Amino acid sequence: MATAFQKSVWRALELIPKGKVTSYGAIAEYLGTAAVRAVGSAVGKNPSAPQVPCHRVVLGSGKIGNYSGGDGISTKIEILKKEGIEVSEGKIVSFKDVFWSY
Repeated sequence: MATAFQKSVWRALELIPKGKVTSYGAIAEYLGTAAVRAVGSAVGKNPSAPQVPCHRVVLGSGKIGNYSGGDGISTKIEILKKEGIEVSEGKIVSFKDVFWSY
């Protein structure tokens, strides 16, 4: 059973627009918590991927990070590219231009 915290993270994921990415830290800030790792854990347990777009969450450095769906990171990159996000060498190209803040 999902916790209230996990549900709040999943609701935050639904706000990320197609063609944009955000970070685990940005989600934590939006939720008013310093628990970035807990955000990451909740993102990883998203039961409704990719409809609830956890693939749009990356590291604060622009690196792709993990993905528990499909074939892992390669699936995440494939989905991001289909949404217009350019990825090179495991990192978002023009990260600041496609970064979305709450």
